[in-house]
Amino acid sequence: MFSLKTAASFPALLVLAACASGSSEATWDGTVTDSAGVQIVQNTENSIWRGDAGWTLTEEFRIGSADGDPDYEFGQISGIVVGPNGNVFVLDAMASQVKVFGPEGLLLNRFGGPGSGPGELGQGAAMMMLAEGATIVIPDIANQRVNLYDLEGESTGSYAVQLETGVPVKWETTTSGTVVNQLRQFPFPGREGPMDTMDLIASRNSEGQVVDTILSIPAGQTFSMAGGNPQMKFFSSEPSWTLNGDDGVWFATNDEYRIELFDSAGLLSRVLTKPFERRPITEADQAAFLDAMMRLFSERGLPPQAVEQVRSMISFADMFPAFLQFFVGPNQSLWVQHVQAPSELTAEELETYNPQLQLGSTDWDVFNSEGHFLGVVEMPQTFQPMRFTDDAVYGIWRDELDVQYVMKLGIEAGDR
Repeated sequence: MFSLKTAASFPALLVLAACASGSSEATWDGTVTDSAGVQIVQNTENSIWRGDAGWTLTEEFRIGSADGDPDYEFGQISGIVVGPNGNVFVLDAMASQVKVFGPEGLLLNRFGGPGSGPGELGQGAAMMMLAEGATIVIPDIANQRVNLYDLEGESTGSYAVQLETGVPVKWETTTSGTVVNQLRQFPFPGREGPMDTMDLIASRNSEGQVVDTILSIPAGQTFSMAGGNPQMKFFSSEPSWTLNGDDGVWFATNDEYRIELFDSAGLLSRVLTKPFERRPITEADQAAFLDAMMRLFSERGLPPQAVEQVRSMISFADMFPAFLQFFVGPNQSLWVQHVQAPSELTAEELETYNPQLQLGSTDWDVFNSEGHFLGVVEMPQTFQPMRFTDDAVYGIWRDELDVQYVMKLGIEAGDR
């Protein structure tokens, strides 16, 4: 099992402010019970935060350009890493390149570049992490390898990814830098034997070898194959997971508001629940979703015949999921994103609705490290969080022209 250390502490200001707000058992009206050594944390709909006592997000900077400045222009941001000195590394999947910006947002360096040679990146490099030894890690599935760089952008080698044993569909690192990913089997040509319907969450050593399985989880139901043709059933039950620093992994399937914490030995230690009533997916929701998807495909040059073919592959579940995704934030807080129904949008908003970006609401439930519901934090419209630090969250923000920016939002305590 990967080594465990205590995660970095939240800044003293926010810790003291949270205590001042009464984030203790005395003001939390949920219950905690024990079931065979597993802590069951049952929240109510009432938050600990009262009035203006919650946390707020304030923009500290944004990096990007709408006027074509090549130093600050991004095609498709697919990874953000914050270095130990505050430098911000941004992976642009379209350019197959990493740009490095100082803590104030000024360009310092760039590395990578398209290709298959040492240090070069194949098309679609869609993830970047900071691993042990201050190593920048970029999975490069097109070249079936993982590229490694130092903080100056110099290539320090790579290791192979054997797709036949499992395709990595999600990557994270523990606080101490151990690489962990989710492995899924696919029906490659010539593959024999039955397909495993479970994915593995596994850790890798510095040479890329899979050394331990942390969890075995269901593969999800959105994508499937029927008669050799891909099918997409949107809003189906999907697994979600994220590392709890170095102290285990949070896991859930999003058909219910029940999120489980597994410890470093892979044993269930805590279950977090919160009241939630799932909403039916109406015909209006389906129509708005389909119209937006077809508009996006047409705008990107897909021929009308191909657009209709894609439409025929899409179906819908009966109910919206209980949540979309979750992240671990400062002081091992858990941030859970609400789902946004297309029918909740105005006619004007539907004109630019992008299901790929706006399935999630701007509202996020926040729980403290004990699983107690603190309250709701609102993120900016069109902001996609990618990386939390001790007192900030970094992500992708898009303007009305769909131009991408890196945005840093400071996490601030409210009035107490």
